[in-house]
Amino acid sequence: MSSSVNTNVGAMVALQNLNATTSQLMTTQTRISTGLKVASAKDDGAAYAIAQTQRATVSSLDAVKDSLSRGTSVVDVAMSAGSSVSDMLTQLKEKALAASDTSLDTTSRAALNSDFTSIRDQITKTLSNATFNGINLVDGSQTQITALANSDGSGKITVSGQDMSLGGSIVTLSAAAGFTTATSAAALLTTIDSSISNVSSSLASLGTSSKALDNHLSFVGKLQDSIQAGIGNIVDADMAKESAKLQALQTKQQLGVQALSIANQSTGTVLSLFR
Repeated sequence: MSSSVNTNVGAMVALQNLNATTSQLMTTQTRISTGLKVASAKDDGAAYAIAQTQRATVSSLDAVKDSLSRGTSVVDVAMSAGSSVSDMLTQLKEKALAASDTSLDTTSRAALNSDFTSIRDQITKTLSNATFNGINLVDGSQTQITALANSDGSGKITVSGQDMSLGGSIVTLSAAAGFTTATSAAALLTTIDSSISNVSSSLASLGTSSKALDNHLSFVGKLQDSIQAGIGNIVDADMAKESAKLQALQTKQQLGVQALSIANQSTGTVLSLFR
């Protein structure tokens, strides 16, 4: 092998290997500091693109969860109002039944009618206050609400409104209902019974809708967790593996520096030929 002071092949090889080791070391240090093996598109374009798409899905599902939570709250408020209406209808039935007693005197029946009208009017007040986020499902102002069901907005969960206003199709008792005689009080019993039955059916419908919203909210949360895990499988670094690799590369780097130093000193032997 010829000796040359202009071209030191050994030093060039040692330098190339040292540069490669240094590059690998920087990559490993970046993975350890970020916890990611794919931190940018430069690391792995395809994996990065997939991860970014899934991250967008996870972010969109946060909006879905917010929508479902709002929908659940609206329905729960409506159910609370409906339960109160059902209780008040039961009280109205009690007053009307008591007033239908023919042995009751006029003064007592008038007192019962006063209680009856007070409770009747309270139904309207209760319904008007059953509002959440500006939405009321039981006073007739809203026929239905929709909640987001998926990340692209194409899926919806619809909840129908239940108009429990007096004189409607559910609460058939009129807003002016009352009694002055035992006969008129007895006549209200059938209407009140029908209203109680209708309200119970409406509550069952709202309850089913609330359960559906709760179930889908739970599913979306689990779906987010699964997608997050999938993203981690694609881009997260194996910290134990990277730690072991770091130790090896640091040792390799030190040896590379030594090899380069030795290669640089090799040209000094040429001087001995001229002594």
